[in-house]
Amino acid sequence: MTSLNHSTSPLHSPLSHFLRPSYTTIPARFSYPPPSAGSYSLRSIPEMSSQIPAHTVPAVTISYAELKDQTADVSEKIELGFGPNGLGILSISDVPGYTLLRQNLLHLAPRLASLPEEVKRELEDPDSRYNIGWSHGKEKLESGKPDMLKGSFYANPILDVPTNELSVVERYPSYCRPNIWPRGALPELEVAFKALGKLILDVGLLLAYHCDHYASNGFKMHENGSLQQILLRSRCHKGRLLYYFPTHQCASTDDGESMSSWCGWHTDHGSLTGLTCGIFTRDGVEISCPDTAAGLYVKTRSGQIVKVVYGEDEIAYQIGETTEILSRGQLCATPHCVQAPKGEAGYGVERSTFALFMQPDWDEKLIFPEPVNIHEFIMPNGSISFGDYTEKVLDKYYDLNA
Repeated sequence: MTSLNHSTSPLHSPLSHFLRPSYTTIPARFSYPPPSAGSYSLRSIPEMSSQIPAHTVPAVTISYAELKDQTADVSEKIELGFGPNGLGILSISDVPGYTLLRQNLLHLAPRLASLPEEVKRELEDPDSRYNIGWSHGKEKLESGKPDMLKGSFYANPILDVPTNELSVVERYPSYCRPNIWPRGALPELEVAFKALGKLILDVGLLLAYHCDHYASNGFKMHENGSLQQILLRSRCHKGRLLYYFPTHQCASTDDGESMSSWCGWHTDHGSLTGLTCGIFTRDGVEISCPDTAAGLYVKTRSGQIVKVVYGEDEIAYQIGETTEILSRGQLCATPHCVQAPKGEAGYGVERSTFALFMQPDWDEKLIFPEPVNIHEFIMPNGSISFGDYTEKVLDKYYDLNA
């Protein structure tokens, strides 16, 4: 595997069929910490729910026309969105076909959540720690309590069966177990999920190219592979369709008034997360968000908490911890959460959204030359595969015996 050559174009068309990865390549080896580890070390998440945000800011936006032009210099926007002083998020506008695909999938989330309980149980996969198929009340919030406010449907939008190697399936079940689709109860879901997931992946791969170009301006990019190359060959991409229940319907409402009431504070551990703008509904009718304070919040590196907004027809992308490691802190991950609408205006309001977690293959190696604090646990010096790293992260958010 050679280092990134910016004169080549591994993705000729962002909307073409996804390029099947080659598994004969040498896995990339990420190194950490950066030369100035104190400046870029990944942070643990403090108690942030009670803090008051300073203001609302729009995400930095790159047009799709700029993004697909490999000769365009969008380094300034990459730095503003993803750099050490950025919010770890930016958005892509004017993506062909995106608006319809978003609507098609997100309107299925309430229908999925309202399926009979016995049908949803058939969509659960405990062996994957509920990281395949339907999941509700299995994930833990930052408080340690089960998250009852959102239901999730997980699937790999590219590969229904990532591998047939049994030993690998047993070692990395959250990535390697096959997809489960409600082909009888909700057959539209599979088609809509795969279509939106593939589009967000293709656009994210274009963004990864520009991220590589930005990072390589500071030093030679990783010798065994760029971010785009690592994501191109991965079998680990995971989509998550999310449905947020109205808070008054949930038995556990202790966190209903907190900033992180709909999604607890966390930092994505993968490479790049594609995210749709949520759709709000009440009694099955789409509405505007009734509370201007509700939405996505990010904690900056200076400790400030801000609400981030982007257009409903834009795809947002957030940096994950693995990319922060790979870029030696030039591209930065940030903690974030979602706040539900409050008060009478929020009564009966539900929210649907979709996230695509773009991440390395399970056998990619991360190298830690010395012990570091990452995702709130200490990583020893030496190497660890991305799959093993993920299992450690899941240990934090899911009960081992769930």
